[in-house]
Amino acid sequence: MRIVVAVKYVPDIHAERGFADGRVVRSAEEGTLNELDENALEAALRIIESLPEDERAVSEIVAVTIAGPEADTAVRKAYQLGVDRGVRVSDDALAGSDYFGTARALAAAVRRLAEEAPVDLVITGMAALDGLGSVVPALLAAELGLGQLTLAARLEVADGEARITRELDGVTEELVAPLPAVVSVTDHANSPRFPNFKLIMAARSKTVEEWTLADLGLDPATVGAAGARTHVLAATPRPPRPDVELVVDKGEGGRALAEYLIRNELV
Repeated sequence: MRIVVAVKYVPDIHAERGFADGRVVRSAEEGTLNELDENALEAALRIIESLPEDERAVSEIVAVTIAGPEADTAVRKAYQLGVDRGVRVSDDALAGSDYFGTARALAAAVRRLAEEAPVDLVITGMAALDGLGSVVPALLAAELGLGQLTLAARLEVADGEARITRELDGVTEELVAPLPAVVSVTDHANSPRFPNFKLIMAARSKTVEEWTLADLGLDPATVGAAGARTHVLAATPRPPRPDVELVVDKGEGGRALAEYLIRNELV
């Protein structure tokens, strides 16, 4: 079994966000592995761990990211969790890629990996917390020409098929696709494990492979700002939070709360 997991380096959700030239400002100091991608990594690890020992011995999990060198932080976190190999696709021409360009570059990386040995499954998180578009898994499946199973709350792989269960608007769906397939998992799919000390130490010395667009045979005009189909027209800072109105309850707290709700049309 060979599984590719798409991971992303995103700004810390607790840090101040910023835009420059229509792009999210990123820095190695404030970035981290996208939290929802940990569910994708955990799903891949559990699939491999469920295999017979002889199959586990020849299985591989490859973490792939599209970003600059700062994204090694995310790949090394994937190493700490237990993946076998990390690949970073980096190229100046990728700057400004939208969802479509990102999916195109990820698909090219998966195809290159498939040239080495068959890829049985591609797993992603349900969304990246910097954009929350949730469309890259579907676009990636379209680029690869594979079946897509999205928003999986449960994932099982057996007999050459991937089977998922998902909850949508009160409806439970069970979907099946033949392998290879693209699957995105939600944060309800599992509880990601914590890195153990041995893997943390080993991750420091592991190599993160770097591939360029030339390595993938991609035309720079089809990705990055040059190939983007979407554009940010304007961005404004988040408005400051209003000052806290502190009311000491001396028997009239309920009345003060009711007046506040009415005054702000919250009831």
